[in-house]
Order: sequence, then structure tokens, then C-alpha cells
Amino acid sequence: MDVDAVFAALADPTRRAVIGRLAREPASASRLADELPISRQAIAKHLAALDRAGLVAARREGRETRYTLDPAPMGDAMAWMAGVGAQWDERLGRLARRAAVDARRSRTDGAGNRLASSAARLLVDGK
Repeated sequence: MDVDAVFAALADPTRRAVIGRLAREPASASRLADELPISRQAIAKHLAALDRAGLVAARREGRETRYTLDPAPMGDAMAWMAGVGAQWDERLGRLARRAAVDARRSRTDGAGNRLASSAARLLVDGK
């Protein structure tokens, strides 16, 4: 799934409201327009954006189209964020270890000014 499309869809507060509403139960565009402070035409545009991101599924019931939330793409976005978070946790852990080593050195040899340069190098280079 395209994580960028999911984030773009979730960036809009109205689409987040539609997702919150659909999380309770499926609904038609007309029902959503009745419950939210925007027109049916605007709802249709938001539903189209959510559909492109894979966050809603449309099902025809007679003359009406009902929309259902599909949370799977949000799981993909959460997995991406967890991966990025793990990378930052690793970098911050290395930074803490490096800072501890530099702090011990500064106590014995007066090289406390090395902390800023090694910390900056660690964050920029990841080494």
C-alpha cells in the first residue's frame, strides 16, 4: 500500500472525521453529509480521496452506495512509523552511549568539548 497516500488522506481533519464515523458503522455519502457540517458533494470528494488511499471500500446496496472503513492501510502506515521510530531509538541509544564515554573522558583528560562534535556527527552520519 502507498503510505504517502494514507498520510495525505489522514492529513485532512474532515477525512479523519469521516474515518471516525465509519469506524462505528458503514454509511452512505448522504448519511455522512447529514451528520457532518459539509455538503454531500464535499463528502463525495473526501470519500474519493479515502478510497484512493485504500481506507474505505464502497458497496452498492440497491440505489445507495455504502462506505465501510478498511483500516489495513493504517496498519501499513503504523508499521512504517514504527520502523522510523526504531531507527531513531537506535541512534539516540548510540548518542547516549557516546555521551557517557565522552563524559568519562572529559573528567580525566579535559576533552569535554568533544561531546558536541561527536554528538553532532552521530546524529548527522548515524555513526
